[in-house]
Amino acid sequence: MKTRLSLVFAMLTLFIIQQINFAQDINNIYPYLEKLCMELHQYPELSLQESKTSQRIGEELRILGFEVTEKFGGYGLVGILKNGEGKKLLIRTDMDALPIEENTGLPYASKNKGVMHACGHDIHMSVFIGVANLLANNKDKWKGTLMMIAQPAEEIGRGSKLMLEAGLYQKFGVPDYALAIHVASGIEAGHVTYYPGNAMANASSVTIKVHGLGGHGALPQNTIDPIVIASQMVLAFQTIVSREVSPFEPAVVTVGYIKGGTKHNIIPSEVELGLTVRSFNDELHSKIIESIRNKSKNIAMSYGLPDNLLPEVTISDETPSVYNNPDLTNRIISLLEVKLGDDKVYQTSRWTAAEDFANYGRTKEKVPSLMLWIGSEKKESIDKIGQGIKTPILHSADFNPDYERTIKTGVYSILESAYELLNNN
Repeated sequence: MKTRLSLVFAMLTLFIIQQINFAQDINNIYPYLEKLCMELHQYPELSLQESKTSQRIGEELRILGFEVTEKFGGYGLVGILKNGEGKKLLIRTDMDALPIEENTGLPYASKNKGVMHACGHDIHMSVFIGVANLLANNKDKWKGTLMMIAQPAEEIGRGSKLMLEAGLYQKFGVPDYALAIHVASGIEAGHVTYYPGNAMANASSVTIKVHGLGGHGALPQNTIDPIVIASQMVLAFQTIVSREVSPFEPAVVTVGYIKGGTKHNIIPSEVELGLTVRSFNDELHSKIIESIRNKSKNIAMSYGLPDNLLPEVTISDETPSVYNNPDLTNRIISLLEVKLGDDKVYQTSRWTAAEDFANYGRTKEKVPSLMLWIGSEKKESIDKIGQGIKTPILHSADFNPDYERTIKTGVYSILESAYELLNNN
């Protein structure tokens, strides 16, 4: 009995030592990761323009011994590190920034006017390099192949498609698993949240050109007014979710802009509407798009427009729902609950934002994928939120996360996940 207890105690001691060393490894490299993050934050680049960012990430991976392929699907980058026979793990970061003028006033604020890392991609890249560093320098602790993907154009939903269409899986092989993180405002730094299944929304941008017969604003009887037609369409679209979608199915139809007209007394010949459509169900998503088409056509016809002047409906920037494989999610979350504490890891509600990480698991190979949401909010901000005070969120010009705790938690979570997936079948 004493021998068995001694063995258990020894194993527990070893586990604790490994945990301490692991955390210490992250602490040791954090100053470098913070410096890298501040550098990336100061020099953000817009979607499809990530040339210097991609080059910088490539430099980091090469130093660590990765075989790097640049300009793959735009400014996409692939780093491969082989370490014997075993599983292949894809880890993705995004690189692009947003067209926002930063308003934080911080010493490391963006130096590129009108461009800001307001969605945490600077943190994503720093976590990505931290994970690459610790895995590359601890090759005795795992076997398999790392497939590190630095992706362009996430903010416009095109980067993953560009890389897949360029032959990502054909050239570098199909991964056994795919992992990614996204920072989450409103969640305290140091916490990890998740949702199994369809975690983030299908998203489509819908552009509608509404035609009419323009003329003098004083003589409306001689025109067919596209502003009136567009106004009726906007109101009709509001009934799609409320009357055509089950109340148990989340969906959003938002008209984001109306463009038309030049002068008070001129009825224009064309108006443009811009919509976003969000849902978590592929079939429902198609149904909503079809309803938009039908309502647009029928309302225009009711005003007597000929066939050649019926509305033109264009769908673009389509991003499928992020699907967190339930088995993979359960496996990783069970691990992180032990490693971080179950008070730090918990399920939240689905998110109607979209993320094109979804595409890596949507190919014919159906790669099991998981995106973890890493809390980024400072403790004082959480206290304010608890008092009903609004704080800067993602895509805000004032977004200012808790960099240290967010980066450390991100590195820890993906690193632990990588060891689990590479070492255990």
